[in-house]
Amino acid sequence: MTTACPLCSCRTPLTRLEGPLGRIFWCCGTCMLIFVEERFLPSRDQEEARYRMHRNTGEDSGYVAFLNQAVEAALSFLKPGMKGMDFGCGPVPTLSTLLEKCGMRCGNYDPLFFPRVPEGPHDFIFATECFEHFFSPDRELLKIKALLAPGGILTIMTEPWTCLDGFSTWPYARDATHVCFYHDRTMDWISEKYGFHRMPSCNARVSVMKSRDL
Repeated sequence: MTTACPLCSCRTPLTRLEGPLGRIFWCCGTCMLIFVEERFLPSRDQEEARYRMHRNTGEDSGYVAFLNQAVEAALSFLKPGMKGMDFGCGPVPTLSTLLEKCGMRCGNYDPLFFPRVPEGPHDFIFATECFEHFFSPDRELLKIKALLAPGGILTIMTEPWTCLDGFSTWPYARDATHVCFYHDRTMDWISEKYGFHRMPSCNARVSVMKSRDL
């Protein structure tokens, strides 16, 4: 088998999993990432069509409350006047507006809808509900780390997997654009590999990390 983990590049040990929608996934025994087989990756057109189905705007109180989970988890590590970015903001940026109300400047980036990357370095980066879309988590994390200032705060929001039993019916894996899933131990691995300290978070869906000073 030639499959390699797109996060840690390990080829073994990998556990084959049957997921929803007839897709095949692999679970990496090194970093605990679950990732879809390459042949099941969606096309760019399929991704964009799926994203445009969402009605996520600042006018939707449910969506605002959802995003506020990330804001509330990170807010004690941020200060008014800081500059940051929303990495993977989607077609209608909303998180940046919430942060601006807290006195922070926040640019927007999305490879499909806002492809111009705001100039760094940034005091903070939010990545809410986008890590599960990464075809190459390693490459995206290197990009994020390069944009983040030493001591900067990275806030990741994605639903973690906790048990392989029931993965084939897990609702979060039923979205064809969700191609990677992270365990809490995956976040520990990411923290160590990419030079972060994990910070306390009271929300299992939100991981807050501080970039190590140079």
